[in-house]
Amino acid sequence: MAFGQQRIEYKTLDQMRIMRRSGLILDAALNTTVAAVAPGVTTAQLDAIFAAELQKAGAKSNFLGYHGFPATICTSVNEEVVHGIPGPRVLEAGDLISIDGGAIVEGWHSDSARTVIVGNPDAADPADRRLSDITEESMWRGIAAMATAKYVGDIGDAIDEYVTSQPGPELGILEDYVGHGIGSAMHMAPDVLNYASKHRGPKLKPGMCLALEPMLVRGGLDTRTLDDDWTVVTEDKSRAAHWEHSVAVHSKGIWVLTAADGGASRLEPWGVTPAPLD
Repeated sequence: MAFGQQRIEYKTLDQMRIMRRSGLILDAALNTTVAAVAPGVTTAQLDAIFAAELQKAGAKSNFLGYHGFPATICTSVNEEVVHGIPGPRVLEAGDLISIDGGAIVEGWHSDSARTVIVGNPDAADPADRRLSDITEESMWRGIAAMATAKYVGDIGDAIDEYVTSQPGPELGILEDYVGHGIGSAMHMAPDVLNYASKHRGPKLKPGMCLALEPMLVRGGLDTRTLDDDWTVVTEDKSRAAHWEHSVAVHSKGIWVLTAADGGASRLEPWGVTPAPLD
């Protein structure tokens, strides 16, 4: 999710450590929820699983009630890009579902999303696997760029460069939905674009925490919001993927708050070693 922007909030190391606790709880809750994705499962059941995991860990949802949103996760299936509301929909083999969730610990927020193929991934449409894989890798390319970037806009440049350099059918990067700052609120300044722009944005400085969330589609970039006032779908019904992590910038480097290893395993191929907050 991404909404209105305000002044950039710079966190102390102790505040980022609390966000790290929130991020680890969120990571574990998403792990459990993703593991439950299977043909015959409803999106409402996934929401209940995620909510129970947060409650068990002593965290609160930052989605539930946000601008009236009625659930603890967004479940966006196939042509649904983002903000899908969990309900009675039964998942089928081959569906592509993006699960987006967040958590609050002691007033500090985390936000993360993953795209999953329902059923046996090996039997899925290769184009869907490619879509999700490139979306995920573009997110990690953006995170890797944060290690040396001077401006927030450099992140979008890195994501765009990776996506557009991939062989095969062209994938579209949605421009209407972007990443955001995160901290004492879920959505804060600055906007984090997923595409190249002449707008460099603010300088990257220690204390900034950003949620990077590229959303890619197999078809056109036109979208619309359904009558529920939340679910965003592609006009041409092409499938979409959405990946997201919350990342902290501190004096020693970057740390992925919503990854158990701080992003070490996925950043290694890019030559980046994340720096722990300890």
